[in-house]
Amino acid sequence: MLNTLLFMLILFAIDFIFAITHSLQYVYSGSSGIPNLPEFMTVGLVDGEPFTYYDSNIRREVPRQEWVTKAVDPDYWDQQTQISMRTEPTFRTNIEVAKQRFNQTGGIHTVQRMYGCEWDDETGATGGYDLDGYDGSDFTALDFKTMTYVAPVQQAFISAQKWNNDRALLERFKAYQTQICIEWLKKYVSYGKSTLERTVRPEVSLLQKDPSSPVTCHATGFFPKGIVVTWQKDGEDMHSDVEVGETLPNGDGTFQITSKLMVKPEDWKMNSYSCVVQHKSLQDDIAVLLEEKNIRTNQGGISWDIIIGWVSSALRFAKSI
Repeated sequence: MLNTLLFMLILFAIDFIFAITHSLQYVYSGSSGIPNLPEFMTVGLVDGEPFTYYDSNIRREVPRQEWVTKAVDPDYWDQQTQISMRTEPTFRTNIEVAKQRFNQTGGIHTVQRMYGCEWDDETGATGGYDLDGYDGSDFTALDFKTMTYVAPVQQAFISAQKWNNDRALLERFKAYQTQICIEWLKKYVSYGKSTLERTVRPEVSLLQKDPSSPVTCHATGFFPKGIVVTWQKDGEDMHSDVEVGETLPNGDGTFQITSKLMVKPEDWKMNSYSCVVQHKSLQDDIAVLLEEKNIRTNQGGISWDIIIGWVSSALRFAKSI
């Protein structure tokens, strides 16, 4: 289940390090009470790469990758614009309905919807998902084995029951996920091959806010998404005192990930600790030895705050909750 659906695009693909798994994802995001942010946004992603975008300010579906213009008909953008424009009012209504169910009035609130499909071009295996979130927490999810929606919170039971009783909706989405989505994914992968199959090396840094804080290994700027970041002590992988974060998108189409080492300074100064990164772009693993000279801190006014890239994306089927 997803815990931070708005920001985690994640959520969105299988993270085996070198798996040949492609994904097509859409997420709609509606919000209220957030200054300078469009109330409604959509983004489509192929293999985690944004390729189409719409928001309630520009009111136009636009390409985010050059290759997608070759993969679609000229009227595609008008069609997608109309779909997104028709979806806007649904999300505004969904926020108000959710606020009533949670006994809320003003404040900042978000409703998200994410769906998509995955395809392994080696085995031919496919999969999919359909997820809804409210204020960054799980709201509903579709179980594709039983083709029924499940609700992790009481406030979502009404919505799950409503959709489960709509057999036409379920059959339409099943057909989309198992046929249409896969067909479009294969088409997009074919046209975007040079972009989607490129490799970009990660940049790896060791970061620490102050001498008593955990040491963070930060790998960023890499593509594709699959990566393994581990901590080693005296050459052996560590399975405790380590906290690995989600793999998150940067704004330029690459990805980033962090892994925290939670040991006392006197410990790592007396032993040999290293952050080891494995990625498809690397002939040899990157290993950064944990030494004071290799650590970037904010001492002396140097700021190393990690800006988490996020993408808010969109879906082609709107549902009233």
